[in-house]
Amino acid sequence: MTLLAPEEQAQTGEGTGTPAISVVICTYHERRFGELVAACASVLAQLAPYDELIVVVDHNPELLSRVDREIAGVHPVASAGPRGLSGARNTGVRLSHCPIVAFLDDDATAADGWLDRVRAGFGDPAVQVVGTAVAPRWAGGSAPRWFPPEFGWVVGCGYRGLPTEPAPVRNPIGASMAIRRACFSEVGGFSEVVGRVGTLPVGCEETEFCIRLARRHTHAAVVFDPRARVDHLVPAERQRFGYFLRRCYHEGRSKRAVAELTGPGDALAAERRYVRLVLPLGVAHGLAGALRRPSGLLRSGAILAGLTVTVLGYLAATPPARSGDRRAVR
Repeated sequence: MTLLAPEEQAQTGEGTGTPAISVVICTYHERRFGELVAACASVLAQLAPYDELIVVVDHNPELLSRVDREIAGVHPVASAGPRGLSGARNTGVRLSHCPIVAFLDDDATAADGWLDRVRAGFGDPAVQVVGTAVAPRWAGGSAPRWFPPEFGWVVGCGYRGLPTEPAPVRNPIGASMAIRRACFSEVGGFSEVVGRVGTLPVGCEETEFCIRLARRHTHAAVVFDPRARVDHLVPAERQRFGYFLRRCYHEGRSKRAVAELTGPGDALAAERRYVRLVLPLGVAHGLAGALRRPSGLLRSGAILAGLTVTVLGYLAATPPARSGDRRAVR
């Protein structure tokens, strides 16, 4: 059930007093090559001499060859797992050499100080996972008028309701997170039952992983530090209301898969608070704002539509086959 061989030794940044970091960026399609180049450049500018940047290409030999030719300073590798983000991330973990493994989406760029702040987060031995702020970088300059900030997770970004100061959380945002490498030896990798495959808007593999980790180590800390930030591109096609509804539906399906794997108590604990406290405030703010501009009413309507469709996705989902669960986390 372990992801790493026990005899593997990770480098530590000997003599520096700080842990070395393997940054893993997973990519799958040539159309995002420009964003990938920018993501790599933002990380390369922050690497310490003992860090490394691994680019995992998901079942695309032509793209792998292009990364090898055109992006200097990275270690390009082919995903050895099943097609999808979980398999690619697990490949990056297996090939990493540092005691901390950080993950950055291929269409996100790390702000100055991102890696140093992540590194500092592991100064406490109890901290096993560090997540950071993920700010949307809207193609066109700004969000659609109807888009509610409470639903930033729809586009892979932070959302209203997250802590505004460093604080413990259940799980980080997958676009920017770091995990102690030893955790993968102890609890396995990211589940292939959940997680994005190509453009299918599913996810929650980091949620399931953190729940599994917390059950193995009851004192393991998962920390969200908003002082570290990445900027995540939101292209025009993800700014459409149809994508919003589709993403909400598949989020419901993903949450159902996590609930089947871990039980609904842990899988839905944060969501219950979000639905009970954050979303009603969002609706109220939108209605109050509607007195000044119609966009407030649109945002309130989008919150109600998003919640309804997410619940429908949860109820309509087929539970994952239990026989595949064990395979998925090896």
